[in-house]
Amino acid sequence: MIVSIHQPQYLPWLGYFDKIDKADVFCFLDNVQYKKNEWQNRNRIKTARGPQWLTVPVSHRFGQKINEILINNNEKWPKKHLQGLITNYAKASYFDDYIGLFEKILSQHWRRLSDLNIGLVEALMAALGLTETDTVQASEMSLREEPTDRLIDVCRSVGADVYLSGKDGANYMDLARFEAAGIAVVFQDFHHPTYPQLFGEFESHLSIVDLLFNCGPEALSVIRREDD
Repeated sequence: MIVSIHQPQYLPWLGYFDKIDKADVFCFLDNVQYKKNEWQNRNRIKTARGPQWLTVPVSHRFGQKINEILINNNEKWPKKHLQGLITNYAKASYFDDYIGLFEKILSQHWRRLSDLNIGLVEALMAALGLTETDTVQASEMSLREEPTDRLIDVCRSVGADVYLSGKDGANYMDLARFEAAGIAVVFQDFHHPTYPQLFGEFESHLSIVDLLFNCGPEALSVIRREDD
C-alpha cells in the first residue's frame, strides 16, 4: 500500500493532485507548524494581467499548528475569491460545469483554515474523478514529533509499506530509518503538463482551478500525461 503525505493547501497546484493520484491513501499533515506566506492559505489563478493571488486571511501566532489556524472572517474574502473565479474564467470551456462547486464551498462558514482546505481538496478530488484514494488526517493519529518518526508513524497507522515522498524529501528524512522500519521510499517525479488556457502564453504552477475550468473531464488525464 502506498501513502502520500502533505500539508493541507488552499486550491493546490497540479502536482499536489498527482501525489494523491499515485497513492492508495493520502494523509493531510495538519498537525505541523503553519508557515506564513507559503501555500497553506493562498494560491494563484490566471488573469489577463498575469497570475493573481487568492489569499485566505488568517489570524495566527508563531508556532501554531496548521489545524490551529483560524480564518479572519472579518474580511469578505469568500466573495472576493468567487468573483475572481467568475471574472477570469467565465469564458473558459467548462466554467458552467464547475463554478457551482466553488459557490457551494465558499458559501459555507469556515472557522479553521485546515477544515476549509481539506473540504476543498476532497471536493476537487471528486470533481477530478480521484475516487480510489482514501484520505486521513494526521491530527487524528498518535504520532511522534521528529519529522522522520512522524512520517514512519503515519505509514504504520494506515498500513502502508511504501511512502511516496515529494522530490525534496531526502533533504530532511533519514532514509535508513525507513528501511529499518520496512517501508520503501519513492520520490515523486512530476513533470508539469501544458494544456489550453485563456489569456495568451501558457503559465505553469497555477491552482488546479485553472486546469479544471479549461479542461473539465479531461483534467485528470492531463495531470497523468506529464509533458517532458
